[in-house]
Amino acid sequence: MEHQYTYDELRQASLDRLREIAEGIDDDAVQGFMQMKKEHLLQAICTALNIDMHVHHEVVGVDKKSIKSRIKALKQERDAALAAGDHNQLKNTRRRIHHLKRQLHKATV
Repeated sequence: MEHQYTYDELRQASLDRLREIAEGIDDDAVQGFMQMKKEHLLQAICTALNIDMHVHHEVVGVDKKSIKSRIKALKQERDAALAAGDHNQLKNTRRRIHHLKRQLHKATV
């Protein structure tokens, strides 16, 4: 049975270890792996093994859906304040949007 690698495992592996892994892969993406630099070899191995190179983050501890809907509503308020030329309302709305976005960023792991 073949080992299932994760992107983090491959990223932390040495160049020699990546070359060992590439040696066992029969795919055009890893053709010429001995001449590749680590970053190119890592990308080729991920392509050959269909490993997602994008790191996924999760929001923990807050309700992302409700915060996003509140941001959407505040953006409509912001646009109305901008059209009306109400500088104070515009500033307050932008600050509230900023605060909610920071809340999401802090909860992201």
